[in-house]
Amino acid sequence: MKESRCRFLLILDKGLSGLFDSSCYLSFLKRRGAMLRWIIILMFVGICAGAAEPKKKTVKPNPISKGWGDEINWVQSYGEGLSKAVKSQKPLIVIHHKDECPYSQALKKAFVANDTIQKMAKEEFIMINLVEETMDKNLAPDGYYVPRILFVDPSLTVRADITGRYGNRHYAYAPEDLGVLLSNMKKAKVLLHNEL
Repeated sequence: MKESRCRFLLILDKGLSGLFDSSCYLSFLKRRGAMLRWIIILMFVGICAGAAEPKKKTVKPNPISKGWGDEINWVQSYGEGLSKAVKSQKPLIVIHHKDECPYSQALKKAFVANDTIQKMAKEEFIMINLVEETMDKNLAPDGYYVPRILFVDPSLTVRADITGRYGNRHYAYAPEDLGVLLSNMKKAKVLLHNEL
């Protein structure tokens, strides 16, 4: 018993070096030092890489957008849209859709994914998307169906002359029609000038 106690005290007195022969212990310390250096270097590189990553702009979901583009400044009512179109001299885009309509959902997904359309909608138009029909019969020149997109000039004229590619539903667009929609958005920017 006394021998084991003495051996324990001897180990404590000599430190861990008493357990190993000195060359083995020194080799262990060198490896541990090299590992610590690599760990510190990797941590430093990781911190620098994390700091260099650009912060992505987080966009809060906009309930008025109904999924058509959260960065677009949507108006809440048709009347508000007409008023802003007159004041800003920007055309109004009216999107008629239904939440349960698969064609509306497909168009919405394509509309949101198209950066050019999103940018133009945000910067150059007053935007409204309607689930319910308005009382304005001019917004249904060829009937009530969804999805349907119409343009209203700041002179408050519905641009019935700007149509999609379908003969039976002139204002309908499908996901593959975004090129036509983009072209029509450019046409709508050319404002009508009513003579007095």
